[in-house]
Amino acid sequence: MIHYKTEEEIELIRQSSRLVSKTLGELSNHIEPGAVPLELDKIAETFIRDNGGEPGFLGMYDFPNTLCVSVNEEVVHGIPDKKPLKEGDIISIDCGVLMNDFFGDHAYTFSVGEISKEVRQLLEVTKDSLYRGINKLRVGNQIGDVSNEIQTFTESFGYGVVRELVGHGLGKELHEEPDIPNFGIKNTGPKIKNGLVVAIEPMINLGSKEVEQAEDGWTVITKDRKPSAHFEHNVAVIDNEPVILSTFDFIKT
Repeated sequence: MIHYKTEEEIELIRQSSRLVSKTLGELSNHIEPGAVPLELDKIAETFIRDNGGEPGFLGMYDFPNTLCVSVNEEVVHGIPDKKPLKEGDIISIDCGVLMNDFFGDHAYTFSVGEISKEVRQLLEVTKDSLYRGINKLRVGNQIGDVSNEIQTFTESFGYGVVRELVGHGLGKELHEEPDIPNFGIKNTGPKIKNGLVVAIEPMINLGSKEVEQAEDGWTVITKDRKPSAHFEHNVAVIDNEPVILSTFDFIKT
């Protein structure tokens, strides 16, 4: 069942989303060769609590940290560790906040120093696909229109679109209906209505779409060990059109 949100509820989700945005902005000051993911995790937890929120992921489904930190071939759900980042890495940071009973949840893939031209294009295309998908989130369309836009755009570059993980509704629960796959057929799925709030999050691989789970039970990794990119925004449908509640404007690149 899809829970459509009131204007007041959307504003509370916006506040939670913006705290995630500011947290990602704060982390962007620290991402460089030698940075340690576990230390980034502590920075994020402190920043969220200092700004009136609670880490949304910490303890959720028994996840042990504030951030999901996924490096290079890690797609999503990576557990922060003590292994320093190195020049040429990419690092996806997915962060959640619970504030005023509502969740915010979005993600950005950062470059660590100089990255290859091939991987830079992967990041640019994945981010572009996010905004292209968001543009389809309007009354008169269906969820399949969002999914198909992301899939056809990214696959035109020869990239693999992850099937096992999808975007989702967002509200008082971190994961609500409907699912927002990054692959699909136009004119299928739930009809888009005002009050819908979702997290759209393309997870796109440089190589094959195939993934597997690491031994830690959390981290999802590309089977061919090629890099993967992940970008996520929180979006509401207001007056028939998409309104992005989160922002990348705080991120220093």
